[in-house]
Amino acid sequence: MPEPRETAVYTHGHHESVLRSHTWRTAANSAAYLLPSLKPHMRILDIGCGPGTITADLAALVPDGHVTGVDRVPEILEQARATAAGRGLANVGFAVADVHALDYPDDTFCVVHAHQVLQHVGDPVRALREMRRVVKPGGLIAVRDADYEAMTWYPASEGLDAWLELYRRVARANGGEPDAGRRLKAWALRAGLTDVTATSGTWTFATPQERAWWSGLWADRTLASAYADRAVEGGHADEAQLRGVAGAWREWGTREDGWFSVLHGEILCRKEA
Repeated sequence: MPEPRETAVYTHGHHESVLRSHTWRTAANSAAYLLPSLKPHMRILDIGCGPGTITADLAALVPDGHVTGVDRVPEILEQARATAAGRGLANVGFAVADVHALDYPDDTFCVVHAHQVLQHVGDPVRALREMRRVVKPGGLIAVRDADYEAMTWYPASEGLDAWLELYRRVARANGGEPDAGRRLKAWALRAGLTDVTATSGTWTFATPQERAWWSGLWADRTLASAYADRAVEGGHADEAQLRGVAGAWREWGTREDGWFSVLHGEILCRKEA
């Protein structure tokens, strides 16, 4: 198989402020649409597994099966292995992989899962074709991605408006599609999948603890992550503008009436038998 041409750069990187969000994710809060379809014997591929919290949850749900978590970044897999080891899971393994060219035979897995991956890749249709190739006939492809333009919050904030416009511009300059959630069904159909169930799900941050956590990680991410570096290096913002956006996040986080909702598109695709 030819090497894929890399056309996208992972916008966020793996700064602590990014991993603060990634390690919060569970199968329950990030893959609920898939869970009713899981069986104890299933073999699952978890693409873009990051620090492995969802991967470990999936492994616990298929005790007679096996989960393989893959990511492009070798260093993050060490954290994923530690996550699985800390939970005493023996039916999980991890490997470096590129979703555009998976190093697995055809018809290998019962389920292929990807959470917040396709918004960051250069060719999401090609990625879905690879998922279709490695899943068994009758198996499932489960994909969930945020849709940034559909994110909404209260109260109104010019600073958060500026954050959203800036983030979408930086993500697209990196080759990704920040409004992936609404496009998942269309991409799946273009990839040749015919049995596609499209749904949506949300994360909501409204309690004082949720607001402090969500606003804090985005304020820190805006100032110190790879996203911040790419915003400045790409000429999308200067450091003063980033400080302004970070301040808007922190101000919103203190609002007693603050509320933020993240919309996700979801697709559950069954490969033809």
